[in-house]
Amino acid sequence: MDLRIFTEPQQGATYDTLLTVAKATEDLGFDAFFRSDHYLHMGSVDGLPGPSDAWITLAGLARETRRIRLGTLMTAATFRLPGVLAIQVAQVDQMSGGRVELGLGAGWFEEEHRAYGIPFPKEKFSRLEEQLAIVTGLWRTPVGETFGYDGAHYQLVDSPALPKPAQSRVPVLIGGQGTTRTPRLAAQYADEFNMPFASAEDSERQFGRVREAAEAAGRKGDDLVYSNALVACVGKDDAEVARRAAAIGREVEEVKENGLAGTPAEVVDKIGRYAEAGASRMYLQMLDLADLDHLEMISSQVQAQLG
Repeated sequence: MDLRIFTEPQQGATYDTLLTVAKATEDLGFDAFFRSDHYLHMGSVDGLPGPSDAWITLAGLARETRRIRLGTLMTAATFRLPGVLAIQVAQVDQMSGGRVELGLGAGWFEEEHRAYGIPFPKEKFSRLEEQLAIVTGLWRTPVGETFGYDGAHYQLVDSPALPKPAQSRVPVLIGGQGTTRTPRLAAQYADEFNMPFASAEDSERQFGRVREAAEAAGRKGDDLVYSNALVACVGKDDAEVARRAAAIGREVEEVKENGLAGTPAEVVDKIGRYAEAGASRMYLQMLDLADLDHLEMISSQVQAQLG
């Protein structure tokens, strides 16, 4: 089971804070550092000092880290034109020496679009599908050839399809709980399917749908990596779990039900249930970015037990 660190900087984080967490992620042996792609805080937090851009952040981290993978859960297709996104991701991949992964979703948080003047179209899923076709098509086009696309939402004419990423194939992540279109899209474009904030039972059912869609598309079900994203709240005892839950505004029983919470032994056991459901990768949503001792505990007492 790969463990990856997943942050939500829109809730309040400077670049320096994210850099500190990313370096700790690398030093403590985790597989990757991922961040959300949002421009507005959620819930009762003030979000100070304000939002940071996901791909600008990852560009900085690409030059400050050496081993960990870097990516988004999920970049919103509403935020960027597909040609621009392909250039941005390719450049950050070059800057990292080939360590970038692109999680791409349709976009859902209407308030942040209104807050920053970003159009929030009704036909988001069809736009996502065209973006996936364009971004991956631009990267696949051989150097010296051109790429064209004539879609309902986007048209590209004689694109030089440059620059190219450092990787021959940048891993693409698609996720969500939709039962028909989402598995089909994952089967066509994804290297990894992510099930966010769901039970092991619901994850197993959705992984099955994606496997069936992959096989219908002529791929093997095991061609994809299957992963989950869950909030983490781990403590050496009940008191420490309660303290960490309070720090992120959650109740202990609720976070135990819906996340990875409890003692290291309890969390290892719950991760095992997700592994039985088909997951081989877990994104640990870390909401208190000042608590680096939390990362160290997960590394030494949870990750160590997972091999």
